[in-house]
Amino acid sequence: MLLRRLPSSAVSVAVTALSRRWTSPYFFLPQRRFQSFNSISFYPKLSLLSFSSTSEIPSETTDLITDQSSKRGPLKPGLYLVGTPIGNLEDITLRALRVLKSADVILSEDTRHSGKLLHYYSIKTPLLSYHKFNESQREHTVLKRLKEGEIVALISDAGMPGISDPGTELAKICVDENIPVIPIPGPSAFLTALSASGLSTDEFTFVGFLPKHAGSRKERLMTSASETPTQIFYVPPHKLSQFLEESSLIFGDSRQCVIARELTKMHEEFWRGTLGKAKEAFLTRQPKGEITLLVEGNSNCSVETPSESQLENDLRELISSGHSLSSAVKLVAEGTSMKKKMIYSLALRKFAKKNKAEDSN
Repeated sequence: MLLRRLPSSAVSVAVTALSRRWTSPYFFLPQRRFQSFNSISFYPKLSLLSFSSTSEIPSETTDLITDQSSKRGPLKPGLYLVGTPIGNLEDITLRALRVLKSADVILSEDTRHSGKLLHYYSIKTPLLSYHKFNESQREHTVLKRLKEGEIVALISDAGMPGISDPGTELAKICVDENIPVIPIPGPSAFLTALSASGLSTDEFTFVGFLPKHAGSRKERLMTSASETPTQIFYVPPHKLSQFLEESSLIFGDSRQCVIARELTKMHEEFWRGTLGKAKEAFLTRQPKGEITLLVEGNSNCSVETPSESQLENDLRELISSGHSLSSAVKLVAEGTSMKKKMIYSLALRKFAKKNKAEDSN
């Protein structure tokens, strides 16, 4: 998910008085709530904070980061997984800025994209590309630098590294090599969407992006449809209609869902309704921006009993995609209210003879 570029018109906030009118789309709180504030303790040395797509932040902010660094002492060597904004440049922590400023190198999914973030915060640390297409080639170089005692920061285009983004394998290798791996918490699209979704947050399953293969995709959806926790997916905008079509067939048209897009940005949107209504609403409308899609968990009272022909089709698709008879039965049973024994009986009746004939050939 890409960071939205700030508007060209600069916005100045006088922290001591906060008397100017807020014109930036990134400020959502009304001015009157701050009129009684004389200072902000988080920025004790900061009297004026400017936001612009072209200018850098004032030297006072850089001084603040430096001041915090001197109080806390130098960072220890290791791999730092640094969370970065998912859309709003203000959603970055002072600790993240300190790490990025202090690191010897920053591994970045897209150096051009990350360069804008670093330029905005006047961070001069060199960038090194690190993405899914060169992870294996970079591992040796990165490990060598870490073993030599360097501070290596890893960032993705947005959010936390390793969460549907590069970083997992490098973290595993560092753990195996006894190299410190230090998480620097930051924004997360799926947690942001979940918190405002209105769906249950007691339990949830983060699925992320679905597989590209149709059979594997259906298998994952069938598993999710049977689970009681809220299910959370990342969906590319051009695949939203496909997702809604496939999920409504498996979850059922009546299952509640939330479609969250452009999170933390100016055009942030939450669409709420059933999967059936969503399928109709987005049939001809293709939204822009990365999408986090949440589906309510399965409540046993709303489970529909599938017909024999539906079960047969599900079994056929799974067997055709390479699953054994018993594996296909197990997956289908997990997505329905029917007993596994009944589905297995149907599978033997419909497919056992065919499988035996294929084995004999």
